[in-house]
Amino acid sequence: MTTCVFVQIRCKPGTTYAVADGIALKEIHSELYSTSGEYDLLCKLYIPEGEDVGKYLNDNLMDVAGIERTLTTLTFKAF
Repeated sequence: MTTCVFVQIRCKPGTTYAVADGIALKEIHSELYSTSGEYDLLCKLYIPEGEDVGKYLNDNLMDVAGIERTLTTLTFKAF
């Protein structure tokens, strides 16, 4: 079973479109949105079964240039 996570991403000023393009090229997300507020992007993705969430995100998302900060929300069983 995969784990669904939402990652809010704050980008360095002026890099939001480049960050979004970098994430899109990796093809690891289910959905990617531009948002208002403290964070610039919201990324929904599924962590493959057996993968450590933190390591997976570190290895597959955090190397995109322009990411300044993230906030990850884990999900649990749907109602």
